[in-house]
Amino acid sequence: MLAEIRIESLGAISTATAEFDRGLTVLTGETGTGKTMVVTGLHLLGGARADATRVRSGAERAVVEGRFTTSELGEGVTAQIEEILDSSGAERDDDGSVIAARSVSRDGPSRAFLGGRSVPAKSLATFTTEVLTLHGQNDQLRLMRPDEQRAALDRFVDIEKQLKRYQKLREEWLAARRDLVDRTQRARELAQEADRLKFGLNEINTVAPQPGEDEALVADIQRLSELDAVRDAAHTARAALSGADDASAEAVSAIGSVGQAKSALESTDDAALRALAAQLDSALVVIGDVASELGDYVAALPSDASTLESKLLRQSELRTLTRKYAADIDGVLQWAQEALDRLAQLDVSEEALSELERQVARLHDEVVVAANDLTKARTKAAKGLAKAVTAELSGLAMADAEFTVSVAPLAARADDAAPLTVSPGVTVHAGQYGVDAVEFGFAAHRGIDVLPLNKSASGGELSRVMLALEVVLAASTEGTTMVFDEVDAGVGGRAAVQIGRRLARLARTHQVIVVTHLPQVAAYADSHLMVDSGGRGKASGVRRLDDDERVAELARMLAGLGESDSGRAHARELLEAAQQERAND
Repeated sequence: MLAEIRIESLGAISTATAEFDRGLTVLTGETGTGKTMVVTGLHLLGGARADATRVRSGAERAVVEGRFTTSELGEGVTAQIEEILDSSGAERDDDGSVIAARSVSRDGPSRAFLGGRSVPAKSLATFTTEVLTLHGQNDQLRLMRPDEQRAALDRFVDIEKQLKRYQKLREEWLAARRDLVDRTQRARELAQEADRLKFGLNEINTVAPQPGEDEALVADIQRLSELDAVRDAAHTARAALSGADDASAEAVSAIGSVGQAKSALESTDDAALRALAAQLDSALVVIGDVASELGDYVAALPSDASTLESKLLRQSELRTLTRKYAADIDGVLQWAQEALDRLAQLDVSEEALSELERQVARLHDEVVVAANDLTKARTKAAKGLAKAVTAELSGLAMADAEFTVSVAPLAARADDAAPLTVSPGVTVHAGQYGVDAVEFGFAAHRGIDVLPLNKSASGGELSRVMLALEVVLAASTEGTTMVFDEVDAGVGGRAAVQIGRRLARLARTHQVIVVTHLPQVAAYADSHLMVDSGGRGKASGVRRLDDDERVAELARMLAGLGESDSGRAHARELLEAAQQERAND
């Protein structure tokens, strides 16, 4: 619930702090004192567009700060709030509450804060939407929109699981359908692209390059280009190490010389010389290994220039690929793999298209089933919602009123991007929330035609319809804060009393905050706050009224009789009657 709100430099309010309790709180005050600024501040916390003209004259910025508690909310809502706080990096205060704030600069952009962290206004709105519901005159007008009416019916029937299933299937169906349309319409273009890829793959496969082969060829060609010099160097080195092929040269080879030195040292009894002889063993092993490898190297050298020619030819083949597909052979091989992956997506053969058509048809049928489930649930619930709201309207001094809820199919357009055939010859639009058009109907009196709500309800009637809906739908938002800004506009007398009763009843399961000008409504409150000015252009403030002050304020609201004994007596009688009725209800 909303525990506290602090407003600074917003409209007529310079600095004001208001604390809110559970139950029903009313906010009253003379016209022009700024009582609607409290609601404006809550709208800012709700992510509404910041209006720099709302900043109080002489101030640089307006600031609204709200403290919310969440212990009264259900487990599901609490879990969502925790997820929102975690994703925003927001933290709870020491007492477990969450502080939300919004500042509006006169010359610059607004800023939003949640749990001590700066966040986008949209993130702040995501949090406040879970704990706060605002109803003003603009919100009443939104009730006339078809999407708001559909959302209200969905709250009543609670079809979240069915809706998520429908939306998931719909996305899969639309994706497959777009793929099929794309492949069919671009069949020639895609076939040409596939031919180009196949040609390239065939050319690469014919050459059959190996990873890093182009770099290895460069080294081979360089060596073969200097074949005679390389062969002479290898022969000379091998002869120096192990001697020439004839035996007479053995004495001057490195192996022979080291062997002689080793034998000479071993022939003595001197320990130091014999130790040096042992070290020459490893030298003989190294010299022998190098001589052997030089022999293998010389044997492997080609005897003529034909090998060089074959290497140059192979290099030419590889360069043909690197000119077309990539800078080196590794890049060519990567292009080939990507081409294979792309070809798998470009399959426009009759078999592939037929398989995709079957997939689209299957998903289409599954979407139809899911959409029909939604329609059945809404159609069944529409009667219950209409009956419940009509009953509530009767309790709001509209005994002859009739409220209806109709569920009709959304007709598909000729160029519809999501046409769904729900039955032979019947094609509807598969919207994000189903295939249903929900419409509220209203008739203020029996015997007149029921017309769409936006064509039949006056301002006062629309206020009562909205309140009746909220009372009926209250179970889906239990524990949250509901704010009504002049929901009683355009009504009075017995209807005002009934509105007060309904708001008090709603306050059993919700925190309800009401900005009102009707004493009949204010009399039912648990707490009464008043916005008043200090007079002579001074800033307005918010204060809580005690019992005597409350009687005086009710007397003023009745007929401006706050200072008369008769006015106070009337106000006290009204207050006692309302509180007694609440106690007995």
